[in-house]
Amino acid sequence: MVEKREFLSFQPQANRARFGRSPRSITRRGVLAWLMSLMCLFCLSSCSSSSSALPKNPFDSGNPAQTLVGGALTKTTEKSAQEIKTQASPVDGMILVEIPAGEFNMGKEDGSEGDESPRHTVYLDTYWMDQTDVTNAMYAQCVQAGQCSFDIKHAVTEIHYENPDYANHPVVYVTWYQAVQYCQWAGRRLPSEAEWEKAARGTDGRTFPWGRKAVDATLANFNDNIGDTTPVGNYPLGASPYGLFDMAGNVRQWVSDWFDALFYRNSPFQNPLGPGLGDKRVLRGGSFKDPANGVRVTTRFAHVPGSAGMNRGFRCAVSQ
Repeated sequence: MVEKREFLSFQPQANRARFGRSPRSITRRGVLAWLMSLMCLFCLSSCSSSSSALPKNPFDSGNPAQTLVGGALTKTTEKSAQEIKTQASPVDGMILVEIPAGEFNMGKEDGSEGDESPRHTVYLDTYWMDQTDVTNAMYAQCVQAGQCSFDIKHAVTEIHYENPDYANHPVVYVTWYQAVQYCQWAGRRLPSEAEWEKAARGTDGRTFPWGRKAVDATLANFNDNIGDTTPVGNYPLGASPYGLFDMAGNVRQWVSDWFDALFYRNSPFQNPLGPGLGDKRVLRGGSFKDPANGVRVTTRFAHVPGSAGMNRGFRCAVSQ
């Protein structure tokens, strides 16, 4: 005997008697209910994913890798935010960024002769680097404390150092000796040339702090495009991999090393400090007056340590 099964759609009279309405009506209502359920599930899923994708307010994140400097907020990826650490100096208020220990390739990579070659691997211990150049306002604190001098009289010093509108511009017309004096007062020191280059380029061998893209007016103050210094941190798109500003352009920066055009040929592998003697000190980073070739991370400048100029400034560092 074949089992008799009851299907609502095949027995309309019996179904109408049992349920009081036609199977067509049941089918329509069932389909509508099913569709409404699906729509509710879809909406709940969409709302949940949208709310989780909403961007967080960077000012509420407590993330030390997101720092407001010169009116510009630098943002980092989740990975880099976990790696980058910052702290504020209790002396001058400078934000310092941690540069982790490790190796990087120093020097020009094209194999050409010159003071930027040969490219060589260097290991550096952990250190901290100023996020910006030292500003006029910061330097003035040292002068007022009686620990720094600013005795060079020039039209530029009157425009910059003595003008409150330039308080957040990098201090200029400072000698190497004055830069050393300031860093000591602040509890820091001048960075070595190797420390400066690693902080500027990171570990991937890039040509500029931001990468390999050619420099333009959105990335740095260079080539007399403006003809003067700009406030520190004014080019957030040109920040280095560690979030340091103005490592290309604005002002050249004194470092601790004596200059030797051949030093890279015999540079120590670990924590090189430059040659023991010389007659000129190294400056890095290029300035607002230098062309594109002068603001590469490997470009080296040299001046006698007692000289000062309208495009020479500095930043400090400190060991871990």
